[in-house]
Amino acid sequence: MATTGERNTPQRAGDYYTYDLEAGAKINKGAIVCLNAGYAKAGYEAAGLVTVGRAEESVDTSLGDTKVRTRRGVFQYDNSPGADELTRADIDIDCFLVDDETVAKTDGGATRSVAGIVRGVEGGKVWVEF
Repeated sequence: MATTGERNTPQRAGDYYTYDLEAGAKINKGAIVCLNAGYAKAGYEAAGLVTVGRAEESVDTSLGDTKVRTRRGVFQYDNSPGADELTRADIDIDCFLVDDETVAKTDGGATRSVAGIVRGVEGGKVWVEF
């Protein structure tokens, strides 16, 4: 049923989230983190991934780590070169994962997942909101 007046909607901070790691995962602090079938790993080029934020710590399952803490917000990452380079004209549209530190303008012919929303482009870098 739709609201018929003001609604007191509960809120939680929502800046930090923790996810279980995919077997064999190694994620560097500051890297883009995505989920593959519900498990976290460093961002990479593939369809069907869900980007969840920036890694707040370096983790490695071979060292016994089982979870990664991520943060949502607006973060600066590398811009893909050439035809996939993002420009100011792309602000407020989706960008796509190339790897754990690079985003692109296109989905690469349906081979890339959405990284986030472009919030700025400056000096060869892209501000991405997760």
